[in-house]
Amino acid sequence: MKTFNFPEISLLITHYNRPESLENLLAKLKDTGCVFGEIVVSDDGSKPIIRERLNQLAQVYGFRLVGTEANRGLGNNLNKGQDAVSKPYTLYLQEDFEPSVLFGEKLASAQGAMDNDTQIDIVKFYAYYAYPYLKPFDDDFDEMFIPRMALDYTKIYFYTDHPHLRRSNFFEKFGKYPEGIKGDTTEYKMCISFIQNKGKGLFYKDFTNLLSQRNSLSEPSTMQRTNWKHRPNILIKVLRDSYRQVKYNIDILTMKRLK
Repeated sequence: MKTFNFPEISLLITHYNRPESLENLLAKLKDTGCVFGEIVVSDDGSKPIIRERLNQLAQVYGFRLVGTEANRGLGNNLNKGQDAVSKPYTLYLQEDFEPSVLFGEKLASAQGAMDNDTQIDIVKFYAYYAYPYLKPFDDDFDEMFIPRMALDYTKIYFYTDHPHLRRSNFFEKFGKYPEGIKGDTTEYKMCISFIQNKGKGLFYKDFTNLLSQRNSLSEPSTMQRTNWKHRPNILIKVLRDSYRQVKYNIDILTMKRLK
């Protein structure tokens, strides 16, 4: 098995009450031959019995556990995890993902692109659908951009909480994640901040095949969303799209910047 050494990358994994998923991710990464400068697991106040399991896993996989006694939300979990890393780059993964056999090779390609261009802030490896505005970069990646008349409101997903490689000084340019609010709103505010602060990023071309999301019956997703927003009703879709088209563009112009 080929080994991919990443001494300048901190692997940051956010976790909440899903140790089986975490163990699966760590085992799969090991199978791909990826070796990181450090591994940080940021736990958002999991149950005591699960924290005991995390301590056991830390002995096996050599990660540093950054925990909290009570659940304090996505923003706090991301902030304390990012504050704990010490390497120049951060690979951010949620515990319910697993990589394909190509992951080490493509991660090396992503780091190489960021080494060569210090203006690149983020490289995204996974998404539900392609970013709407892309231009060719190299064989593996396209460059995301926002044209002057960008009418597609999904342009705000220049940043997302899906798996990505970023510079560890990310907060210096874009601010910290807002805390004490719902996870979706936390992510949305960072999406807006990324655009406001003129972030630059790459998007992996084969984004549906490099990583997959794994939600088992025993450890389902912990992110709950309001169902009516996703019902396949044409009237609801028109209303939703119209609302977002106006709101997102106004927020880009007026939302208070993160600190």
